[in-house]
Amino acid sequence: MTAWYEDDQFWQIFYPAMFGEARWQAAGEEVDGALDTLGVAPPADVLDFCCGPGRHALALAQKGYRVTGVDRTAPLLEIAREKARDNGVSVDWVQEDVRTFRRAEQFDIALSLFTSFGYFENPVEDRTLLENIYASLRPGGKLLMDLSGKEVLAKMFQSRHWRELEDGVLMLEERTLEGGWERIHNRWVLIRDGERYEQRFTLRLYSGVELKALMLAAGFSSVNLYGDLNGEPYDQNARRLVAVGTK
Repeated sequence: MTAWYEDDQFWQIFYPAMFGEARWQAAGEEVDGALDTLGVAPPADVLDFCCGPGRHALALAQKGYRVTGVDRTAPLLEIAREKARDNGVSVDWVQEDVRTFRRAEQFDIALSLFTSFGYFENPVEDRTLLENIYASLRPGGKLLMDLSGKEVLAKMFQSRHWRELEDGVLMLEERTLEGGWERIHNRWVLIRDGERYEQRFTLRLYSGVELKALMLAAGFSSVNLYGDLNGEPYDQNARRLVAVGTK
């Protein structure tokens, strides 16, 4: 049975809900915050894994970094290639599963932004992913992970939420928790031009301490936690779970 994240049609249908114009416009600011937290100036070799349509990879390339964007989804990578051509920037786009992608000591920093972690049914595969990233970093290299941590989600949790997207598209999101906060089950319904599309998928959830422990187990010598991409503390005011690991 095909896993939800391997279904290209899912990414194509729900693309407007995940990658609207506002998200594209926010990419530069998000990258600036991440770079300030990492403290690595261009030119440096950057790995943007689970890069999707390349929002952050393109912003990094425009700032003078040498960027490799990795994703398994062909339609999203095609959008990324087209946008790179339109913006006159060069990115090495690689279609590969992050559970197998590994380039020994090729990168100075690696980024995973916008909750692209916890997709896999088996938690061992999350560690495999992190071990691949660790191996791909040069000594002293840094990994930045950005996701919605358990603590943040508990503060803002909504079981149901409607929103209207661009061009009058309607989107319903329903969420239920599973296994004592181990996973979150999502039901998305999108209505566009009278047509209704539905997708269900589940993500593994991590607290700050759990993500830190997993990154340390994957080999990182130190891991610092932050509450947003600008390096604010991971405390009661945190908006995201951002973890920075050093090799």
